[in-house]
Amino acid sequence: MKQISLYADRNSFVHDLDPISKLYYILFSILVPVILPSISVTLICSFLSIILLLLAKVFKKALPVFLLVFIVLITVVIIQGLFRPGNETIFLKIGPAVFYKEGLLYALKVTLRVTDIVGAFLILVLTTKPSDLVESLVRRGLSPRIGYVVISVFQIIPEMTSTMSTIMDAQRARGLETEGNLITRIKAFIPLLGPVVLGSLVNTKERAMALEVRGFNAQGNKTFLNEEKTSVLSKPIQLGLLLIVVMAFVWRLLT
Repeated sequence: MKQISLYADRNSFVHDLDPISKLYYILFSILVPVILPSISVTLICSFLSIILLLLAKVFKKALPVFLLVFIVLITVVIIQGLFRPGNETIFLKIGPAVFYKEGLLYALKVTLRVTDIVGAFLILVLTTKPSDLVESLVRRGLSPRIGYVVISVFQIIPEMTSTMSTIMDAQRARGLETEGNLITRIKAFIPLLGPVVLGSLVNTKERAMALEVRGFNAQGNKTFLNEEKTSVLSKPIQLGLLLIVVMAFVWRLLT
């Protein structure tokens, strides 16, 4: 079944890394700029995320997400540049609007942090299959029930979309008008809601029964169909990222 996922199938070392290493990188990207709250450190982390996206050959897919985030961050720049408490040094005047250096620097720091965090999450989302991520977490103690819920979230929208497309094709075959102006489309859409919702509930029940038949709630150790995806770089990368976080914390304490 087609899943709602931004995963892009590419041939790169980032794709070959296991999902847990990418979760470590997200932790690194969040903690280091917080522990060392300087623009230079945050800028380095942001550039690192962008470089990894380029190496993974998924930067084009990440670009629309960055653009959407930057559109939202424009409001942060405007508000902080104009109204942040402590603004003293005038940086720019545009008509009656006065932007201050202190507010703009703070907005720049926020923008870089958001870029860094979004980039780190995009590395995980664009280079990792949801099923691989959930399976790796279940192997490390995550409840299979929670894992099933996560996978279901990725599946339910495509499933409903496929059901709706099937029902619309059937309605067209019976002569129902589904194309035209907005009123016509709304009239055609409303009758779809009942079958789609009921069909989703039936599919959920059937899936639950199938899981019970296969011993989903059985006690004991579970086995996995696929071998876990690992890389020789996984352990060194995880240890290196943790070491950098610890060193950043120690540096913050000593300075």
